[in-house]
Amino acid sequence: MRAIEASGYTLPTEIQSQAIPVALSGRDLMASAQTGTGKTAAFVLPALQRLLTPSQRKGRGPRVLVLTPTRELAAQVLEAVKRYGKFVQLRMGAIVGGAPYPAQERMLRENLDILVATPGRLIDHMERGRVDFSRIELLILDEADRMLDMGFIEPVEQISKATPADRQTLLFSATLEGKVFGLAQRLLKDPARIQVARAQEQHAQITQRMHQADDVRHKRRILDHILCTKELNQAIVFTATKRSAEELAHSLAADGHACAALHGDMQQGARNRTVQRLRLGSVKVLVATDVAARGLDIKGVSHVINFDLPMVAEDYVHRIGRTGRAGAFGTAASLVGPQDWGKLAGIERLTGNRLERQVLPGLEPSVPESRASRPGPHRGQGRGQKPAAGKGGGFKPGFAKGRGSSKTGHHFKSASGRPDGRRGGNDRARA
Repeated sequence: MRAIEASGYTLPTEIQSQAIPVALSGRDLMASAQTGTGKTAAFVLPALQRLLTPSQRKGRGPRVLVLTPTRELAAQVLEAVKRYGKFVQLRMGAIVGGAPYPAQERMLRENLDILVATPGRLIDHMERGRVDFSRIELLILDEADRMLDMGFIEPVEQISKATPADRQTLLFSATLEGKVFGLAQRLLKDPARIQVARAQEQHAQITQRMHQADDVRHKRRILDHILCTKELNQAIVFTATKRSAEELAHSLAADGHACAALHGDMQQGARNRTVQRLRLGSVKVLVATDVAARGLDIKGVSHVINFDLPMVAEDYVHRIGRTGRAGAFGTAASLVGPQDWGKLAGIERLTGNRLERQVLPGLEPSVPESRASRPGPHRGQGRGQKPAAGKGGGFKPGFAKGRGSSKTGHHFKSASGRPDGRRGGNDRARA
């Protein structure tokens, strides 16, 4: 309670007020809530309360295990454990990809209270016989839907089976339908179910709008305009692939923006330094793939800009949740090119919200939406023709010969060969 007061909290959020009593009772729980509502505290606080009572089990392994889909989310959870447990003597650690194995091996040989891990790297240590799960009392699955999207369903089930059968399990997810519900049925015992907000009810504090663009160069001009508005404090710009994130960040930096890229191919140290620079304000524009769509909690982010719309509509909800957090207001702008209308329709169906159409003076699209949203060639692009290459030294993703450009002219295939830049199951250790 001293730590909560020191954090400046006075009243619990809705997910906290509903989830914490269930978690403290010892009952399994499956819960759904939007990002930015205090979900992390909803499971960290009950976990810390449990750790105040000495363990009755012998062994060296952790008593609480938290599984997260990404390194960034693991770091956020570990930071929350440190913040809320600052007045309690706790031993904690993280097992994530991109970090040296020897340091993690030494940590696993020590007595731990709470371990935060990504499934891929934890499985690596399990297969080497370095993990002792005999003392696990509480298993927490954070962002379960994202772990399934990333191909972690088998590792999650393998890890769960290695823990004691009498453990308590808490599952948190953006949705409790489909595969997530099936996973919950297999891993949880008579769980309580909490659903705080549906997708249609989320992000009321975020102004959501879209800007129609003729092509990637038009998108870039709109992006420049948004980045120069006085209302912008910091922005996260989402792209479809790692390569386009790098190229766009390089182009923006050349134009004088304090900019950096963040994507899954970066070493963990580089990712941590980039996020820290964003927290400190030395980076104003972060160009990122969906690796930053969850688990990145930066108070100064006033704008989220979808340079490329996500392939999966649910990812839109998580992307824009990087702004407007903890009751603050934010702006989410989506740049919609000729090939993006189907994705936009999926987003609007999911959220139940028609994005505000905004046209910037001097940056009007060449054709009205009624024509642009129809399938077929647009604005000087006949059937079978590719967009013309841009001129000058500006951002030109997808046009260089031999660079893996797609037919849309601005989406690259990732190293995994998937046009949306998502990793398959074979890449799960990178998380």
